[in-house]
Amino acid sequence: MRQSTRILRIETGGRGFYEFTAALADFVRGQRMSEGLLTVFCRHTSASLLIQENADPSVLQDLEAVFARLAPEGAGYAHDTEGPDDMPAHIRAALTQVQLSIPIIGGSLALGTWQGVYLFEHRRRPHRREIALHVMGE
Repeated sequence: MRQSTRILRIETGGRGFYEFTAALADFVRGQRMSEGLLTVFCRHTSASLLIQENADPSVLQDLEAVFARLAPEGAGYAHDTEGPDDMPAHIRAALTQVQLSIPIIGGSLALGTWQGVYLFEHRRRPHRREIALHVMGE
C-alpha cells in the first residue's frame, strides 16, 4: 500500500462553483495506482466541496439560488466580522461538505458520467483556496 499527498490551490473569482475534476484526475494518474481511495479536503470554513452534475450549467445556477434562500445576506446575524457575506458563507459550508472520498478503480476516479468535483466558493470577493489531497492505494 502506497500513499501520496498534495496541496492544490484554486483561485476563485468570488461566489460560485469551480470545477477541478481534471486536476484530481491528473494527480491520481500521476500516482500510478490501479486501486485506492482519494480523499479531498477543503481547508476553509467559508468554502466547501461538492460532487455535482457537470453537463448542464442550470444545475449549478439552481443550487446557487437555493443556497441564497437558505442562507441570505442581511438576515441579522451576530457574526459579520468580514462583511455581510461572512456568516452566510459559514452556513453554506456547514450545510455542504469539506471532505470527499472518491474511489480509484482501474487507475481512474470512479465518478459517474455526469459527475464533476467542485469547490463551492461562498464569499463574494476572490480567494485563494487550498485543497488537501491524500491518496492511498496500490
